Amino acid sequence: MTQAPLPAALDPQGAASALRLAAEQLQAIAPLRDRLQDASPEAAYAIQEANTSLWLEQGRRLAGRKIGLTSLAVQAQLGVDQPDFGMLFDDMSVGDGETIAAGRLIQPKAEAEVALVLGRDLSHERHTYADLIRATEYCLPAIEVVDSRIADWNIRFVDTVADNASSGLFVLGSRPVLLRDIDLTDCAMEMHCDGVPVSRGNGRACLGNPLNAAVWLANTMVRCGRPLQAGDIVLTGALGPMAVVRGGQHFSVHIAGMGHVSVSFE
Repeated sequence: MTQAPLPAALDPQGAASALRLAAEQLQAIAPLRDRLQDASPEAAYAIQEANTSLWLEQGRRLAGRKIGLTSLAVQAQLGVDQPDFGMLFDDMSVGDGETIAAGRLIQPKAEAEVALVLGRDLSHERHTYADLIRATEYCLPAIEVVDSRIADWNIRFVDTVADNASSGLFVLGSRPVLLRDIDLTDCAMEMHCDGVPVSRGNGRACLGNPLNAAVWLANTMVRCGRPLQAGDIVLTGALGPMAVVRGGQHFSVHIAGMGHVSVSFE
């Protein structure tokens, strides 16, 4: 994959601008980590926040959050000991069964997740399972279509965080399910591409239980000054390995107790 050129050194605003331009031009850039004046996690989140603030000023609506790096193996690969988060905007949503037009993304991959839709604000400094259960209005099966503005997915923690946690698009199922009606740890997931299984897993793949990830996110968002609110969508993290997407493919996901969700790629 060809890469757009970057300056030898980038400040947070320069890095944020480079990521926006990469998304607009559909041309990936070289990794940021070696060009940042400050390559700390705090600096990476500052880059993400710079773009979040700008997009909100431009009229995009914040619809929720996504949690990434919920696999311990992936955390070890990137040298971190916690997940990360990214912002979900309204224009990232794709309807169940719809087709994603060619050229919307650079190098997409698909993964199956449990989505929580909140009915209450989560504003405590520390949250419990009970807080999350009480706040969750319903759950939906989801496909997150991740993407990276970093060429060839050559990412480390700083790269993915700055790049809005490698967010792309997301697809929600259309049949709400109450938390009491599913088992978040044992819910088996199977994702198919053109009828062939490409990923299997269950809720334990997501930090042992998707609620563990959701509690972490709720606490973290309060500290960051963007607490979760009623109506927010929370993508809790992958239930199994992600799959590379190619044009013309159809992906479908079934999560036990939650039903199906699907999407096609032009």
